[in-house]
Amino acid sequence: MLKNPEQLKLIIQAALMTAGKPLNIDQLLVLFADDEKPSRDDIRETLAAIETDFQDTGVELKQVSSGYRLQIVEELSLWINRMSEEKPSRYSRALLETIALIAYRQPITRAGVEDVRGVSVSTSIIKTLLEREWVKVVGHRDVPGKPALYGTTRNFLDSFNLKSLSELPPLAEIRSIEEIQNEFELQFAKAQQSNSDAEPSTENQIDSDHEPEPEPELEPKTGHPTQEVQDRDNAQDIEQTQETEIENIELAEEKSLDVIEDENEENTKLSINNV
Repeated sequence: MLKNPEQLKLIIQAALMTAGKPLNIDQLLVLFADDEKPSRDDIRETLAAIETDFQDTGVELKQVSSGYRLQIVEELSLWINRMSEEKPSRYSRALLETIALIAYRQPITRAGVEDVRGVSVSTSIIKTLLEREWVKVVGHRDVPGKPALYGTTRNFLDSFNLKSLSELPPLAEIRSIEEIQNEFELQFAKAQQSNSDAEPSTENQIDSDHEPEPEPELEPKTGHPTQEVQDRDNAQDIEQTQETEIENIELAEEKSLDVIEDENEENTKLSINNV
């Protein structure tokens, strides 16, 4: 057995940093030969000491479903993620709703998920969850067709920093949060309405016996006139053209009359001269 607690702490700390995955106590015990193997209680005490050492730093010791791991604190993930050339995976809403239903209602069949969501679950979503090892087939329902029953895995818990499913937020708590949000919005709307009723504007008061005249509709200030504006302009152009044509016709008639009168005068003079 190792007699130096500091050496034990350094060995476990180094193992956690290089493992790349959570390590449980059994896996940590494998590091030591039989003649130096510490007890399980020694391992737990050492892990507690490592957790204390990393307090108020950018790294923390986190216990998840599969064991213990060293990871950056969540508040620094925004900056650390910029080091990665690969973009973080983005999952669709349908996939997240599916994994949530499996987590809360497991074991559940694909048809059961579809009944709750109201839409079909694509094969690609189930395939992705299986490849990510977030879900697994835990059995088959004893009905015609023997549909698979799905449940979550330890890898799912590790990915979401959970030790067990009991750390999932209760559904009742989730519903209460939504109700509180809706109640807050309703109260806020009522408060706004109360303030507007209690403080009427003195500059723009309107006699209650007379309805306010509707404001004229403003034409949209865009680079392209609306169809209504175009039709109105076309009608004005047609009306103006018709007025111009009428004026031209009247002028032509006046000129014709003048020409006829002049011709009559000439003919009269010629007749007199002939006599």
